[in-house]
Amino acid sequence: MVTSSVPRLVIAAPSSGSGKTTVATGLMAALAARGLAVSPHKVGPDYIDPGYHALATGRVGRNLDAYLCGPELVAPLFLHGARGCDIAVVEGVMGLYDGAAGQGELASTAQVAKVLRAPVVLVVDASSQSRSVAALVHGFVSWDPEVRIGGVILNKVASDRHEALLREALESVGVPVLGALRRAAPVETPSRHLGLVPVAERGAAAVAAVAAMAAQVSDGCDLEGLVALARGAGPLSGAGWDPAEAAASPTHDQSAGPARPAGEPAPVVAVAGGAAFTFSYAEHGELLAAAGADVVTFDPLRDEQLPRGTGGLVVGGGFPEVYAAELSANEGLRKEVAALAESGAPVAAECAGLLYLCRELDGRPMCGVLDATARMTGRLTLGYRNAVAVTDSVLAGAGTRMQGHEFHRTVVEPGAGAAPAWGILAPEKRVEGFVERGVHASYLHTHWASSPGVARRFVERCRTS
Repeated sequence: MVTSSVPRLVIAAPSSGSGKTTVATGLMAALAARGLAVSPHKVGPDYIDPGYHALATGRVGRNLDAYLCGPELVAPLFLHGARGCDIAVVEGVMGLYDGAAGQGELASTAQVAKVLRAPVVLVVDASSQSRSVAALVHGFVSWDPEVRIGGVILNKVASDRHEALLREALESVGVPVLGALRRAAPVETPSRHLGLVPVAERGAAAVAAVAAMAAQVSDGCDLEGLVALARGAGPLSGAGWDPAEAAASPTHDQSAGPARPAGEPAPVVAVAGGAAFTFSYAEHGELLAAAGADVVTFDPLRDEQLPRGTGGLVVGGGFPEVYAAELSANEGLRKEVAALAESGAPVAAECAGLLYLCRELDGRPMCGVLDATARMTGRLTLGYRNAVAVTDSVLAGAGTRMQGHEFHRTVVEPGAGAAPAWGILAPEKRVEGFVERGVHASYLHTHWASSPGVARRFVERCRTS
């Protein structure tokens, strides 16, 4: 049995808005500044926080989502990301025990902490309370004996007197206070749709925010104590996830094709990036490359042509509505995308990619690949989805089941084409998305590590289209 003893911590909180991202990102940056190789992770499907983590550590931020990938992949994906690192910091999601609605602990921070056998540091918003903090922390410590809360960081502390009262109250709980942070305006970062504004949109401001987080954590936290807690995590059994092994493994989709046909040139798969398309799981590109593709990133805001020799296109999520004017103005690229789709080449589009392929977005011309229009609304669509492929496509055969996630304030009309992409099984039954020629376009975000045959099938279609 393979074991790993990488030091690790989970940064959690009683609820959203307590300061997890500030503490986790600041801790990552502070440890990296001390010369440690820090592996950054985020519980849940969120794409935005990992961007700040990457800025803090200089390494790719990775997600650990037990709903999208299954609990059995949490540790392997963690070990894959943490390979060669001195310490790993995992930022939680929502409250410590909050997970997929109506499914117990599934996809919660607590579940991930237990799978990783990692100690938890609880970040508590201490504003407007003093002695009551002890009751709060005691409740979280005692709720699940399998979750080891190894320390508390007090956030939004008003004064030295306030801090002294909080520390005195927590002495009875038996959990060490590993930090106390005052309010600090420079650390505050703008939000959008329940999340931070992505790093790619903020440039120097994001760099300054991460530096401020690092300074605050360095000044207010016991870094030595946090590192010592991480080193006490103990061994973690199992091997790290390997994209080459995953891409080569047998799948239920026998039409996926071989992972690496010998002697054939690598098809070029263009992957949209830049500020408008920041939502992407690192494992997707790794799986495409392992399946034999030459993965080339391009920016639809700046590049007027697709990468030379493009044989397939992946356009992930992001906030294209913010850049609708610029995307529309890049007419040359829009025409190239339309021509590629018309040729029957594989095109996979998720959420923002779906909008980009529509005829128009908020009245501005887009690529026109789909006979549909997209517009912003005031309604947020958010949550996990259990889905089944309705139509054979470049990503999956009909009947393939996958777990997904939706996160958008837009609506596409119509919501599904004559050949829908997915049938949503839960929480409500409906069809959505489009399958036309080689195009698979949908609002559903999926994590391909859970179904590596998706990448293999896509690359095979790139070879044969």
